[in-house]
Amino acid sequence: MPVEPATTASSPPHWNAIGALAVGVAGLIIAEFLPAGVLTLMSSDLAISEGTAGQAVTVTSIFAVITSLTIAYLSRNFDRRTVILTLSFLLSASSIIVAYAPNFYFLLLGRILLGISLGGFWSMAVAISMRLVPENMAPRALSIIFGTSAFSAVLAAPLGSYLGNIIGWRNVFLVAALIGFFAFAAQYFTLPALKPLSVTKLSTTWRVLKISEIPLALLAIGFVFCGRFATFTYLRPFLEQTTGASMNAVSAILLIFGLSYFVGNFFSEGMIKKNMHKTLAVPPVILFFVAAGLLAFGHSVWMTAALVFIWGAAFGPVGVCWSTWLAGKVPENRETIGGLYVAAIQLAASVGAYFGGLAFDKTGSSGVFILSGIAWLASGTIVFFGITVAKKPAPEKCDAENTTVALTE
Repeated sequence: MPVEPATTASSPPHWNAIGALAVGVAGLIIAEFLPAGVLTLMSSDLAISEGTAGQAVTVTSIFAVITSLTIAYLSRNFDRRTVILTLSFLLSASSIIVAYAPNFYFLLLGRILLGISLGGFWSMAVAISMRLVPENMAPRALSIIFGTSAFSAVLAAPLGSYLGNIIGWRNVFLVAALIGFFAFAAQYFTLPALKPLSVTKLSTTWRVLKISEIPLALLAIGFVFCGRFATFTYLRPFLEQTTGASMNAVSAILLIFGLSYFVGNFFSEGMIKKNMHKTLAVPPVILFFVAAGLLAFGHSVWMTAALVFIWGAAFGPVGVCWSTWLAGKVPENRETIGGLYVAAIQLAASVGAYFGGLAFDKTGSSGVFILSGIAWLASGTIVFFGITVAKKPAPEKCDAENTTVALTE
């Protein structure tokens, strides 16, 4: 049902609250991707294989999927401020548990709490941010939220790798906990009361899933992110064992990936305006050839660095383009499709990390890149033959809480 936004054109925008949400996003992204930068250190300290350690990503994604699909319904009677504060508290608590984990099972417990925080926060952050500023300032608010996400994705793995070599992987997670605590404090002092605006029904999800092309789109999204998480989770072991890169070179290559991803993300808006269908279909095909190139030239540090740059740049527009397509496809249920989008990404992350771990333990890095290459090629094929792009944008019919969802990984 239509509702009035919390902030009108004549009301002052809550920019401090927007900044607090952005800090929460940064904490989530950093905590989610830290294992990729410290995987070898974690596995050695806990006396487990690298493939097993990679399941820390799997369990986080599984619970993020569950939470993203149910958070709006389960929290339908709670003030959104309270929900966000609870999720930020879980972010900090999860990193503390991981930092002091005496064994793999406590590590998984901490990552489960992170998954709950991740899935819930991302599913609500955009809609909440749209209630904190007048409508004409919404694009600026969203650019702050997702610009922070992209910047954090750039820093997470290389920063984790660099600091892990200096202060140890456990202390790196304590730093992540500190970021989570700062986010909680900032949100506590800046977020106004935000009561639920509408009644959420679980049946809406099934209705959206019946819309033409939505299931195919979610499948394509699943494949492209499955390949991404399978390879990126085990990129550090690949660089150390196959490429033979030094610790400094590993950190540099991870940074190259992050910077190139940021570059691709920066140019995504222009690419979408020029040809959205190609922006959806071409990147996974490029990623397929990157996987093949790493299999063939992965022993060369310079070739690996160049291919990793192409990898990051090609993946940069993927999240922005898919979220834009989904929002235009279902304008009246953008919050619901946003939850499904988050669920598809996190499910892909769990599947990619799980099967990537199995492949790495049995066949090494070659098996991981073969698996990912197949997933990327499947995604591109689905888009080429099964996804269409409307010539004109769909009319706006959404309420203040069903706002544009542009979630990134």
